Amino acid sequence: MKRSLLILSILFALMLVACGSDDDTTTPIKDDKTDNGTQTPINPPPTEPERTYFEGTLVGLLGSVYTVAFSPDGSTVASNSAGDSISLWNASDGTHIRYITGHTGSVYSIAFSPDGSTIASGSSDDTIRLWNASDGTHIRTLTGHTGYVGSVSFSPDGSTIASSSLDGTIRLWNASDGTHIRTLRKPPEAGWRSVGNVSFSPDGSTIASGGDGIDLWNASNGTHIRTLSEQPDNIEHFDSVSFSPVGSTIASCSGWSDPIIRLWNASDGTLIHTIRGHLGFVNSVAFSPDGKAIASVGDDHTIRLWNASDGTHIRTLTGHTDDVQSVAFSPDGNAIASGSYDDTVRMWDLSE
Repeated sequence: MKRSLLILSILFALMLVACGSDDDTTTPIKDDKTDNGTQTPINPPPTEPERTYFEGTLVGLLGSVYTVAFSPDGSTVASNSAGDSISLWNASDGTHIRYITGHTGSVYSIAFSPDGSTIASGSSDDTIRLWNASDGTHIRTLTGHTGYVGSVSFSPDGSTIASSSLDGTIRLWNASDGTHIRTLRKPPEAGWRSVGNVSFSPDGSTIASGGDGIDLWNASNGTHIRTLSEQPDNIEHFDSVSFSPVGSTIASCSGWSDPIIRLWNASDGTLIHTIRGHLGFVNSVAFSPDGKAIASVGDDHTIRLWNASDGTHIRTLTGHTDDVQSVAFSPDGNAIASGSYDDTVRMWDLSE
């Protein structure tokens, strides 16, 4: 009996070995990198694209925001704050860096030097002040205007600062030592005219200034070149003018005469396009760094983007709750900063 059971056990073991040697019945080994034991790789879950810039509202002591500016490397945003001070913000995460104080009146304009080392600011105290951008220390004060300074701009090579004032003049300053170079003003027969903001051409040879008509000036000798206007008596007032970073196009708008953006050919003074779409006056315009887009802001609480070549509408950015006064593109064109009477600076990420 025992012998029979032993023989049966041996035969059963031989049958199991024979079955196990059959390749068709081999159980596949599960790979940790496969799904459900198959050989199909598992795709990693999609990730959100990394944001280059903060998107949202910059929180700090602000008040009405008249001016915003990006540093040339795109790391910092500057704005006026609490009237007579300047705020610096980290553009990547929106944190507040520091306040810069010293003006005795509201700050209406801020500009970074092309190398990013210096900040120029214009104020209702009739002065331009220069600051060290890295630590906010005061460098010097430029005096000579007899009305509030509404605009400051560095030449592309950083050697010259242009300022415009309610006193009806544009003044040019040596950026390295602050000495006054010359004063630009319309001839006496033109009468007293207030001046809007100033903008240098890409090669630095020409200055455009807003006001009653858009005036073009030779930057090297201060001579008046021409006035751009649709009206023969130059009754249109332009608060904001901006040279395209490429070519010879100028964008302009008026903060109190009409809701229109105009594009001009600076070479011959002709009007290229009129852009309509804002539901209130347009307060500021700015070109993207590649010159392909224009950003505009207005009393309808919006920022609008336009195609610079034909004036078609690209998109509208909403979120401000009061008149938007200022706008600036980041150096790479992937973000916009805007300042408003709602006491905020808002950052908009355009990279997606």
